[in-house]
Amino acid sequence: MTKKKAYKPGSATIAQNKRARHEYSIEEEFEAGLALQGWEVKSLRAGKANLSDSYVTFMKGEAYLFGATITPLNVASSHVVCDPIRTRKLLLNKRELDSLFGRVSRDGYTVVALSMYWKNAWSKVKIGVAKGKKDHDKRDDIKEREWKVDKARIMKNAKR
Repeated sequence: MTKKKAYKPGSATIAQNKRARHEYSIEEEFEAGLALQGWEVKSLRAGKANLSDSYVTFMKGEAYLFGATITPLNVASSHVVCDPIRTRKLLLNKRELDSLFGRVSRDGYTVVALSMYWKNAWSKVKIGVAKGKKDHDKRDDIKEREWKVDKARIMKNAKR
């Protein structure tokens, strides 16, 4: 018998939207499923996804992911039309949809895609209710991050 591969917790991540945490302050996060086509699943398994500039909109009581790019594989079927930037339906329950729609209806709030990952055999998207940061907020975050690094360095040298 063959040995089972060791579980790697970080290996389930497909793509991350690194700009989202810089551009927005995330207030709450949700996990949503994705309605995908077959070629999209194969591309996700190969890691060919990009979430930069992706966001969530609401139409007819449903949530859709816009701006996410899933690049088709070269070996994908030729009889299926592959649209890399098509809108993809998010699978959320009614309570989550109502909560998200209520928060987004306030001024200045939006829902952005934060990361895409595998949970068991299902592809999931982590979405967050976000409010845009001003320039001074971004600078404050950078200063705080640098101070944490400096503080850790000082504490490390103090222990010696």
